[in-house]
Amino acid sequence: MKKVCIAILALSISAFTMTSCKEAADKAKEATEEAGKSLDEAGENLKDAANDAIDAAKEAGDDAMEAGEQAMDSIKKAGEEAMDKAKEMGDDVKDAVKDAADDVKKAVDDSKGGGGK
Repeated sequence: MKKVCIAILALSISAFTMTSCKEAADKAKEATEEAGKSLDEAGENLKDAANDAIDAAKEAGDDAMEAGEQAMDSIKKAGEEAMDKAKEMGDDVKDAVKDAADDVKKAVDDSKGGGGK
């Protein structure tokens, strides 16, 4: 009878241990699956963040290019205006020199005419 009790006790402990190990294995499997899902989600989040960063960089590049084009247009316009002003000033100087030359010629002619009388 002692042997039977020991055998039943051993079987009970074995059954309890097997059940406990099976539960631990199931919990480990479940934890592994959850960790896999979490890693998948983290990967998707990283992918989304990378795509957002790329989009932001593209937008910033486009904005910088547009600003550069506007600056070039402004510089070109300012250069054209400066050239126009320089041309106007050149024409004004040319006219002033011509007027001065005419005045000098007239003064010379007047002095010749007044001194010879």
